[in-house]
Amino acid sequence: MKATTDLCDAHDDLQVCQPIFGDFGGRLNFSGQAKTLKVFEDNQRVRELLETAGEGRVLVVDGGASDRCALVGGNLGVLAEKNGWAGLLVFGYVRDAEELAGCQVGIKALGTFPRKSEKGLHTAHEDRNVNFANVSIGPQSWVYADIDGVVIANRDLG
Repeated sequence: MKATTDLCDAHDDLQVCQPIFGDFGGRLNFSGQAKTLKVFEDNQRVRELLETAGEGRVLVVDGGASDRCALVGGNLGVLAEKNGWAGLLVFGYVRDAEELAGCQVGIKALGTFPRKSEKGLHTAHEDRNVNFANVSIGPQSWVYADIDGVVIANRDLG
């Protein structure tokens, strides 16, 4: 994967996320086609998706930036790695940071929070455009992430 800085230099049409995400997975560089999911304080659908074949995609979770619970923890990091997800971009919080760091998957999130989410309280919406961090990400978008940031393309940049 090319560095996000090089991608920005070569492609004027990329969207660039605000610099609000920290790195929590064992891989700092990751990219793939987006699989979008909008949830609120309920990670049941996050787990269900991570139990499926990731096929090198990036699960983009719009958790509304809620700071009342974590949407991803160590067990979900293991599932993401095991099932071939390239990474997760979480507009929300994670927990079990030490466990996540040991997973060979990229994980970017707003920060850590120790409380787990509830199950079955709220509906989830997948494959819709999500909007956060000054970008719009749809199911046809491509996510490129590294230590310098996150950029969104409307096509595979190779």
